[in-house]
Amino acid sequence: MDSKVRGQLLTVLWTLLACASASLSFVDDASFMLNLPSHMFCAFCDVQNATCTESKGTCQTSCNIVSSCEYADEVCVAVWRSHGSSVTVETLCHDPLMPLYGHRLSDYNSSTCHMKRKKTHGEALYICACNEDLCNQQYTFDKNTTNRSSNAVAQVRVKNVCKFCDNLTSQCKLKEPDCKSTCEKTAICEFDGETCVGIWRNNGTHITEETLCHDPTQLLYGYKLDDYENKDCIMKERKSAEGTIFMCSCSEEECNLKFIWEKENKLLDLAWPDTTFVALSSLLPPVAIAVAVIGIFYCYRVYRKNKLHKKWENNPKCMRHQNMDCSDDCAIMMDDDRSDISSTCANNLNHNTELLPIELDTLVGKGRFAEVYKAKLKQNTSDQFETVAVKIFPYEEYASWKMEKEIFSDINLKHENVLQFLTAEERKTDLGKQYWLITAFHSKGNLQEYLTRHIISWEDLLQLGCSLAHGVAHLHSDHTPCGRPKTPVVHRDLKSSNILVKNDQTCCVCDFGLSLRLDPSLSVDDLANSGQVGTARYMAPEVLESRINLENMESFKQADVYSMALVLWEITSRCNAVGEVKDYEPPFGSKVREHPCVESMKDNVLRDRGRPEISNNWLNHQGIQLVCETITECWDHDPEARLTAQCVAERFHEIEHLDRISERSWSEEKIPEDCTENTNK
Repeated sequence: MDSKVRGQLLTVLWTLLACASASLSFVDDASFMLNLPSHMFCAFCDVQNATCTESKGTCQTSCNIVSSCEYADEVCVAVWRSHGSSVTVETLCHDPLMPLYGHRLSDYNSSTCHMKRKKTHGEALYICACNEDLCNQQYTFDKNTTNRSSNAVAQVRVKNVCKFCDNLTSQCKLKEPDCKSTCEKTAICEFDGETCVGIWRNNGTHITEETLCHDPTQLLYGYKLDDYENKDCIMKERKSAEGTIFMCSCSEEECNLKFIWEKENKLLDLAWPDTTFVALSSLLPPVAIAVAVIGIFYCYRVYRKNKLHKKWENNPKCMRHQNMDCSDDCAIMMDDDRSDISSTCANNLNHNTELLPIELDTLVGKGRFAEVYKAKLKQNTSDQFETVAVKIFPYEEYASWKMEKEIFSDINLKHENVLQFLTAEERKTDLGKQYWLITAFHSKGNLQEYLTRHIISWEDLLQLGCSLAHGVAHLHSDHTPCGRPKTPVVHRDLKSSNILVKNDQTCCVCDFGLSLRLDPSLSVDDLANSGQVGTARYMAPEVLESRINLENMESFKQADVYSMALVLWEITSRCNAVGEVKDYEPPFGSKVREHPCVESMKDNVLRDRGRPEISNNWLNHQGIQLVCETITECWDHDPEARLTAQCVAERFHEIEHLDRISERSWSEEKIPEDCTENTNK
């Protein structure tokens, strides 16, 4: 090729390159002018084994998966953990304005992933964030921070030794400078990182104390322990409707043996002698009035009780246990079929001095924390008995029993679509100490068992769905049906096996072991420490992803509504109004294994945006079509777009109303035709 031709070719190539460069420049300028959102590219792998240690300085992840972040404001994150011999690393995209594993990300504007140690118990936890593509493939440790944290971890006691006694009568007085607990039992804490705790209560008539081990990352009686690093157990006053309550926590061995009051209480001690006479003088008139009122009320109660006792003696069906304090319209009726316990008497058992005469019958259920028995509540004056349910927790599950007992003990929780609670007891058996919850018994069993055995009608679907929505709405509400203020409760483990079917074909919600009272005093940190709980199959997307909005307590209710939608789908799938009814299957059926893990459900719910199938046959029925629309709105991926439980209950009422109108219209159309035929004849 001669030089002239070669020169022409080079000229053409340079011209093409110049055009391409100008085009790219134009595209970049246009993107800038349009202000298009830029999504970050990050390393994105679930938890993997890591070989990198804190002392190494700079580390490289083994993650070879790159993903574009779903939202424009997300940054790249790496999470490094060390627990015993296990060292892991996780890489992901995350919104820095939302907490991650209970911690906020403050360093996400960096171009490199610089690890920062986070406060936790039982493990070393580091998190880093950065805002450049793939910047979380490599991360660095600060050597000074690492050395300090390593020393701190080395100083943490693996398991603490604490005084451990249930409620005892306390010899400590509020204004006594330093006081020793009467507890004589010492125990090694079950879990790493647990600290010693002391609790002192005065309800006006009794002064009690309690000593135990507790994980300070978890709430205790609705409060977070923020003084667990103290060497001494320094009592701090907490708000309580039950009277005066003080709590303390500490990290030394048996440090909860000695209670130390805060300085302000000691100052009160000095002022006490000077103000005693004035205080007593001002209290005498109201005390005298109160004593007179109590005396009159007591006399009235004795008179009324004696009158009712004569009435009950003449009616063997109205015999009650001697410790039940119910009015005549609240007596437990002894039906021949031993049916469900009368709901009007729930929460009215009072037996502080003796255990109820209960005889266990058959085992009807077994869960992670407890076993449930059908049992007989005997009557002292006859051979008759009332059938009840007894949920038995072993000694090791004391915390679970206590949590559920506290939820049930709220008198405002009482509702026809919430399992009726009778009482809680501590029992000593041949198998050791046990903790009992005694509730109403429902012979039809839980909803999952019922749907497995029965195909239901359209009327049954309305009855079950409407009552379930009413039960959840009552839990979530901040007031009772009568208008009394009430603390909202979120269930956090709603599923068909935690819902019972009553004799009248309605639902009632049970099993509150993972529930949370949404007390306004709870902080964001308190909510973050409540953990990722529930059953993976029924978890809402934001719970699976640990992205629940802790700034808004309604977020917890929205997660419950998602779970309720899956239960409503289960009920609908067994209705004969949809056409051919298949065998019972739980939500997501065979797409996941019988007991799926969180990661498996993430693939189905988050990655694939999957939901249980709604067949086209279901939409041929006008009423079921409306139910399906409600279900779809309740399991929306966006929590804010979901209906409230109260709205779902109102939807069911509207559907029932439309159903009655439809039936009436059909009947009115048929009557003239029949009359015409009869006239012609």
